[in-house]
Amino acid sequence: MTHERQFAMSMTRKLAHKAEAVKGSIKRSAGRLTGNRRLRAEGRGDKVKGNMKQAGAKVKDAVKR
Repeated sequence: MTHERQFAMSMTRKLAHKAEAVKGSIKRSAGRLTGNRRLRAEGRGDKVKGNMKQAGAKVKDAVKR
């Protein structure tokens, strides 16, 4: 696999992880505004999941160097 292709895949993956964290933040805020505890909890989980994936990607990149 070429370096450019690996970089593009890495960036796509990183954007997807960031989007998941942002989606979690939005869900959590919506849950707060509506008083929906389930939505708040789900948003918190999505945010943590996205952040963990981002951290994993950073570690993976550091190991590759």
